[in-house]
Amino acid sequence: MLTNVMLYWLTGTGASSAQLYYESMHSGRWPSPSPVPTGVAAFAEDVSIRRFAEASNNIVHWTDFDEGGHFAAMEKPGLLVADVRRFRNALR
Repeated sequence: MLTNVMLYWLTGTGASSAQLYYESMHSGRWPSPSPVPTGVAAFAEDVSIRRFAEASNNIVHWTDFDEGGHFAAMEKPGLLVADVRRFRNALR
């Protein structure tokens, strides 16, 4: 995690990387629905509300986990990789 933080800090790109989120929140427009098949891995410490996700995404795979958090790739990499593989295999 320190490597990720340092990349933003040392290159001075933290604010510009967050600009998209700021602009999206203040635009007053909702994103248009996407037909792209989407998979969600909702880990225990990360809040994901399915009905809001389904409003603008084509959710075809959703997994709720009892452990892990916002940085699941670092906290529970095995769970995340297995879930991504299940999602990918279902698309074949």
